[in-house]
Amino acid sequence: MATELEELVSFLSSPSPQITKAAVDIVRGLTGSEEGLHSLANQAKALIPALSRLLTAPKEVSEAAAEALVNLSQNSNLAEEMVQLKLVETTMDVLYKPECYVTRLLVMLLVNLTQLDAGTVSLLQTDDEKVRGLYVMKLVRSFCRTTHENDDDSFEHVGSILVNITKHQTGRELLLDPKRGLLKQIIRQFDSSSSLRKKGVSGTIRNCCFEAENQLQNLLLVSEFLWPALLLPVAGNKVRVVNSAGSRWSRAVAHRYGMAESGAVSLSGRYSLIYSEEDRKKMPLELGTALSIEREPVNDPEIRTQVLEAIYLILLQEAGRRAFWSVNGPRIVQVGYEDEEDPKVMGAYEQLGSLLVSGSGMEEPSTETTE
Repeated sequence: MATELEELVSFLSSPSPQITKAAVDIVRGLTGSEEGLHSLANQAKALIPALSRLLTAPKEVSEAAAEALVNLSQNSNLAEEMVQLKLVETTMDVLYKPECYVTRLLVMLLVNLTQLDAGTVSLLQTDDEKVRGLYVMKLVRSFCRTTHENDDDSFEHVGSILVNITKHQTGRELLLDPKRGLLKQIIRQFDSSSSLRKKGVSGTIRNCCFEAENQLQNLLLVSEFLWPALLLPVAGNKVRVVNSAGSRWSRAVAHRYGMAESGAVSLSGRYSLIYSEEDRKKMPLELGTALSIEREPVNDPEIRTQVLEAIYLILLQEAGRRAFWSVNGPRIVQVGYEDEEDPKVMGAYEQLGSLLVSGSGMEEPSTETTE
């Protein structure tokens, strides 16, 4: 004899829209509690396919089904079951149907599923050479075509998916493939006003930089966009005041490399740290211009930490160090460190600074020619 839960799950496939709607609403309610999730877990093999079929139903039903799946996918065991039942493939299929009403929820579902290795493999389509990377290309295109300002930004969580897939070498290699041009598209989203998008982009760049040893040239191919994304969040404010004793960073680094300790003027025994014209002349136009005007600060310390870690990974390579000097990178992080107050971010600056002051090949490239 069927239990109450088994009957409830069977009602999800009822030919009666009213019964289906009532059943999916109850299931959604149950997924909102640990006790409910635990009880539904025993019905996973029947429940997950039944909910999946409702993703193409009218909005009042598909929305409840999608919310239930998102809640269920927070349980790693149920998420594993979903991946095995091809829910990644089903989600991508439904996501791009014209009548899809649950775009944001489906993207959130993919975020949860790609936290699993198996989910990432499914999204990357590594088992089929003919379509490998197609799902990711679609998501990146949607991520870059929608905006936080003009709509409900249903695809903003794609940034979190990109972070998940780039924890794997196959995902990093896919984004770094210059023929696909995906990384360039993604980096440009760092200009978004959405903190979630920014965090997704910074985390994705950081992960891709773990390939710097073998793929540095592919990273530097997009340097026009890469360096502003990495350096502007940690460049400090346009103006900062410190005492006349000097800054934490500048005493060590500026002395070693002959940098000015401030591109500034004295104000009653204090210094206003402003990027001087000389500083900006040593930077590419896109950086120098951005640092000469007022700009929105990046208030999320996690983003600042991620970009500093990405820079560190690049600087471990000789060509990366040369590229860093070519954009006047040491000066930028010097000023940024003087502005920083978050202990974790300061630690990331100091890790970077250890390369600058350790003599590990960080001297500025010579401008002298050899005869």
